Amino acid sequence: MSVEPITPIMAEQVRLLGDRLLIDGLTVDDEATITLARERAAAGESLDDLVSQAIEIGARILQREQTASDTEFVKAEFERQAHEVEAQFNESAQKVTDGFKTQIDATFDADAGLLPKLLDRHFGENSSSAVQNQVKALVEEMLRTHREALTKQFTADDETNPLIQFQKLTTEIIKQASEQQAKQLLEMNRTITEMQKTIAGSEAEAEGAEKLAEAEARGTAKGRSYEEQVAEAIAAIAQGRGDSAEAVGEKTEGGGKKGDVVVEIEAQGGPARGRIAFEAKNSRLSRNDAIATLDEARSQRSAGYAVLVVPSDAHAPAKFNPLEELHGNKIVVTFDPETDSTLVLETGYLLARARILMASPEGEEIDGVAVRQAAGRALDLLKKVSGIKSSLTAASNQILKTSETVDDLANSVREQLDEIAALTNPATSEDD
Repeated sequence: MSVEPITPIMAEQVRLLGDRLLIDGLTVDDEATITLARERAAAGESLDDLVSQAIEIGARILQREQTASDTEFVKAEFERQAHEVEAQFNESAQKVTDGFKTQIDATFDADAGLLPKLLDRHFGENSSSAVQNQVKALVEEMLRTHREALTKQFTADDETNPLIQFQKLTTEIIKQASEQQAKQLLEMNRTITEMQKTIAGSEAEAEGAEKLAEAEARGTAKGRSYEEQVAEAIAAIAQGRGDSAEAVGEKTEGGGKKGDVVVEIEAQGGPARGRIAFEAKNSRLSRNDAIATLDEARSQRSAGYAVLVVPSDAHAPAKFNPLEELHGNKIVVTFDPETDSTLVLETGYLLARARILMASPEGEEIDGVAVRQAAGRALDLLKKVSGIKSSLTAASNQILKTSETVDDLANSVREQLDEIAALTNPATSEDD
């Protein structure tokens, strides 16, 4: 394609017509434009669209460039104005600072300032009109007046003296406390006496309350083991019942050594009518271990009943309380050699003995109902004995606590009397 010479665009060839721009005789020799036009023509596209797009795109670019140029102008103008404002502000601030400094020096200067002069006049140590000197004089006058008034009040003999009322009140309180304490002690003494009588009556009613022949010397037998002491107590109980007791803890029988003592019922007068196996333990077993131990003792000693003996309720197996019968052939009892009381041990012994006798061929002659009723009454009495002992312990603790309370009250009274003595001594009071 040949390129024709460029024809300049005349002013009358470019004009606005409403919302349109009319261009006549336009010639373009830009290489990029000519190349793009050739490609569009080769592709069969209209060159009119190309020309319209080129003009529109160029117009937008020119408009954006104009906007950027305007923005830079505004920015430069703003920065110029900002520098001028900053310079004016710094100048004004310096003037204000100098004025403030002058006023501060005139007010707070250590040598010529107004405030130091006022402070020295009103609070100076050598100034008679200083506030602290006036306050000191006023306080001294008030203290002197109050001391005279207190001395007059506490030395008066009439009701205006508060110490007289305090003395009366203190005397009344001490008297009431003493009377109340005396009543409580008398009531406690009566309660303890009644408890002792109840215990004595309960022990007298409990059947088979025989003591060991060597009861008084038992507490000194420190070298014996717990099993030996239990065996000795059971032997004494069996002797009074016509039974025979033997310590068999070291003998193997029935494939084992469970059962420390074996009692043969009515063996003193003829053939034994049954056996009871006693197992002594000064340590606590679990419920399952206790049941297994008693069953093994019954089996190995060919006994119809097994009894576990422990030193106290705290040594009883868990969920297996003392004097609580299980399966009709085993029970737990307590025996403490230090107390010399075999009451609980005897109760368990007699319950086991009655069970075996009722199960023997001659047991039809025994009134089982009466035996069970008697056993129930015995257990109830034992519970009462235990409750009374607990009450005695609580009463002893309460007496001790009450005695401590009385001592505290007495000390409090002494403190009040010391305070009265200090208040009635004018010299001491004035020093305080």
